[in-house]
Amino acid sequence: MNAPGYFAPEPIPFKAQWPEADRRFLRPDLPSPPSLPLAEVLTPRATEWVVATAEGAGAPPDYVLAALLSVTGATMGNARWVSPWQGWAEPPIIWTMCIGNPSAGKSPAIDAVLAPLRRAERPLREAAQADLDAWEKRARLAKLAQAVWEKKAAAALDKGNPPPPLPKEADAGTAPHIPRLVVNDGTVERLGVIAQAQPKGFLQMRDELAGWLLMMESRNGGSDRAFWLEAFGGRGFTVERMGRAPLTIGRLTIGALGGIQPDRLADLLTKASDDGLLARFLPIWPARVPVRQPERFASDALADAAMSRLTALQMPLGEDGEPRPWFVPFDDAAQAMMNDWRQTCAGWEAGAEGLLLSFIGKLPGMAARLALVLAAIGHAFDGEPDPAQRGIGPAEFGRACHFLDSYALPMARRAYGTASVPQAERAARRLVALVRDMGWERFTAREVRRMQRAGLAGMGEINPALAMLEEADLIRAVTEPAGPNGGRPLRLFIVNPSVHEAQA
Repeated sequence: MNAPGYFAPEPIPFKAQWPEADRRFLRPDLPSPPSLPLAEVLTPRATEWVVATAEGAGAPPDYVLAALLSVTGATMGNARWVSPWQGWAEPPIIWTMCIGNPSAGKSPAIDAVLAPLRRAERPLREAAQADLDAWEKRARLAKLAQAVWEKKAAAALDKGNPPPPLPKEADAGTAPHIPRLVVNDGTVERLGVIAQAQPKGFLQMRDELAGWLLMMESRNGGSDRAFWLEAFGGRGFTVERMGRAPLTIGRLTIGALGGIQPDRLADLLTKASDDGLLARFLPIWPARVPVRQPERFASDALADAAMSRLTALQMPLGEDGEPRPWFVPFDDAAQAMMNDWRQTCAGWEAGAEGLLLSFIGKLPGMAARLALVLAAIGHAFDGEPDPAQRGIGPAEFGRACHFLDSYALPMARRAYGTASVPQAERAARRLVALVRDMGWERFTAREVRRMQRAGLAGMGEINPALAMLEEADLIRAVTEPAGPNGGRPLRLFIVNPSVHEAQA
């Protein structure tokens, strides 16, 4: 019993003492966007047009440039390929991915660049439509001529006579193709039909890339994935069709452009296959621009003239009479720069893993493509010579390397986030997310494995993550003794309360 006037003290609960934790695992690892070196890579009139277009659209100029690179490369298509040296050639195709929230200005920027392309497409479609209308009339007459001939042939055969020859009016010929410079959607079979009819190539624009890319991760998306991997490289491809003859395309070359929201990209990064399809995109994720009324707008006349120059680039005929690319060579100085650039990229590869490693591995080819595309933009907007007339020199290639080094690579680190860090760190971040999702204050490695989370399915992934979080003082290993009935001691991990406080 306590003495009168005294109260028993309240029990003091045990509270583990934790040193200062490494909190980098507790916060999103999102680097700031790099500055866009617009005037350093584009010619003056092209730079002015991009800036004015972005202001008129209320969007970052980064999105406008991303769309311009894809549109220029796809519109030039198989008319011009770049060749650093003999045995190495690249199509000018550049796939770009505009990343941002719904109000970031992705669609207005892309639409502003597509507008002159659609205006250039309209007269081509109208002329082809007139040809198609005339063909449809011939086709109806051909059907009637065929029916008359069939009756005459049947009557002749009934009398034991040979059938009359098929009149030429019964053959309407092949239906004219309606040209498409840009498509918004289409099955692989439909795109294959367009590609066969348009050997120069075209652009696919997807307002939302996530659904398209995730569809190719599904069980039934394998054939589409193979199609698009070849479409980036300009390789030959055969599209198999049910009940009809296959389509064979000599150089499958299709540009890709679209937008994606950051959370959808994060979901995609956890599900993407390791075949390099996603790494073929230039990810563009700039900061938002202030909301304000534009004071200037881009010149439609300048954009239309530029698009006219690009659509005028045609494929020469090869010795076999078939259209082929005009191969734009590097000069000696640019070849030397390419060798240095490849060494630089190899150095970056040594410290990279996962998606970022795949992206870096494609930078030599991307630099060659970009040099040609930037030269074509100068030709289109500023009246510089056709790249086929001057080749690729140090100026063109230097601009491409500067853009990739100072802008595209830092942007890839920002866009890919945890997917660009070493595997053990990615696993550690996934483990932090799992602990938070489950509300665990303590857990075992077996419980982690039982959850079968992506990147934490086996002990080869779990143990390095545990070690990294222990070193960061975010978890602590303890051993509980065996119970009174024996058994093995239980190894537990106690969670630092800051893991849960950081998300509160």
